[in-house]
Amino acid sequence: MTTTTKPTKTSKKKLAAAAAFGAAVTYFFDPDRGRTRRIRAKDRSLATLRRIGRRTQRLGRATGAETSGLWQKATHRTPADPEPDDATLAHKVESEIFGDPSVAKGKINVNAEDGVVVLRGEVDHPEDVKDLEKRVRKIPGVADVHNLLHLPGTPAQNKEAARQTSTTARA
Repeated sequence: MTTTTKPTKTSKKKLAAAAAFGAAVTYFFDPDRGRTRRIRAKDRSLATLRRIGRRTQRLGRATGAETSGLWQKATHRTPADPEPDDATLAHKVESEIFGDPSVAKGKINVNAEDGVVVLRGEVDHPEDVKDLEKRVRKIPGVADVHNLLHLPGTPAQNKEAARQTSTTARA
């Protein structure tokens, strides 16, 4: 009585590896086309190695450049937010306050000089006078705010003294 043994996984793997090796030997040492296949395989292998080398060099250069940039940034620190010039500050304030659709764009004038923002014009509601001033004070770069905003039908703050002087001069 003979017993047959069941093939194990390791013996199956060995058999598959031996079959693959035999196929590769037959493929590369074929008498008709084996030499061409060996040369082509060698050329492809070398091309792959050159491509990997170029990618590695490129990655190394990129890493070096990034490191150099971070080093320069760390050693040559600049102020976080330099103070804007007056024209830039005025445009920044206009963008901030006129971004709100409830603010009438044609009725308010914004000027800036040495970081001091001057608001002139007419607003529709009394709470808008203080609200706009508060919003402008929060903008980076604003040193102070001169609020000359007024309600419709009331004279501007900077005009009252001139009107009083003109009426006393006439009398």
